[in-house]
Amino acid sequence: MSDENNYIEINKKLWNNKTDVHYASEFYDNKSFLKGRNPLNSIELDLLGDITGKSILHLQCHFGQDSIALSRMGAKVTGVDLSDKAITRAKELAELVGTDTRFIESDVFKVDEILDEKFDIVYTSYGVIGWLPDLNRWAEVINHFLKPGGKLVFVEFHPVVWMFDDEFKHVQYSYFNVDTIIEEDEGTYTDFTADLKNKSVCWNHPLDEVYNALKNNGLPVTGFNEYNYSPYNCFQSTTEVKSGKFHIKGYENKLPMVYSMVAVKEG
Repeated sequence: MSDENNYIEINKKLWNNKTDVHYASEFYDNKSFLKGRNPLNSIELDLLGDITGKSILHLQCHFGQDSIALSRMGAKVTGVDLSDKAITRAKELAELVGTDTRFIESDVFKVDEILDEKFDIVYTSYGVIGWLPDLNRWAEVINHFLKPGGKLVFVEFHPVVWMFDDEFKHVQYSYFNVDTIIEEDEGTYTDFTADLKNKSVCWNHPLDEVYNALKNNGLPVTGFNEYNYSPYNCFQSTTEVKSGKFHIKGYENKLPMVYSMVAVKEG
C-alpha cells in the first residue's frame, strides 16, 4: 500500500509518538492548566461566545486540553481524535481536572459510524485539516453532526504558511492542493530538538477548497477572518510582536498566519 493510501496508520503512529512529548511540554503547560488556565485564544473564544449548556463536538482534539476547557466553560463536550494514546491522555486529564468531558478514538471520516448524536456546535482548530485528504467528506461529517441552525467554529493556520520550508527561507510547496505531501519529520512543534523522527502524510488546502466544501454540504459560511499573527510559537524563525502574537522573522505583518470560518447549518 502506498504512503498516500496508508495515511491513517502513518499519521496515527506519528501522533502517538508525539503525544507524551507534548503532554509533558512547556508549550502545553499542563501544570498551569490543572490550576485553571484557559488554553483557548481570543480568536476562538470570540467566535464561540457564551457556550453555557451547549453541546459541542470537538474534532481532532489531541490530548484534550481545549475540550476540557470548553467543559469548564459550561458546555457538554465530546472530543474526537485519531490517536489512541492522545485519547488515553485526554481521559486521564479530564479525570484530574474533574470534568465530564467525553473522548472517542476515531478517524474523523468514520466517527459518524460510532457516534449517533446531534450537537449545537462543531469546533476544530489549529493544524487540523492538513491531515485530511478530502474536505468534502470533512464537511459531510460536520453537517451530519450539527443540529439545524447549529454552527461550525473553525480556526486554522493559513495555507500560505504551509507553502514555505520549515525555516521560512523559500517557497517549497504549492498554495493549491496539487500533491500529497509526504515527509520525514524530526522533532515536533513543542520542541524542535526532541528525539523524534516520524513520517507524515498531509495536504495543503486553499481557502476556496474549504469554503466550497462547506457551502456544498449545507454549511454556508457566515463569518470569515484572516489574522496576521499566530497565537502559538509553533513555527521556526518566529518573533513575538506582542504578548501571545507571533510573526515570522522578516515577514512581520506581511503574511496571513491564521484564518477563521463560522458556518451555520441550513434549516
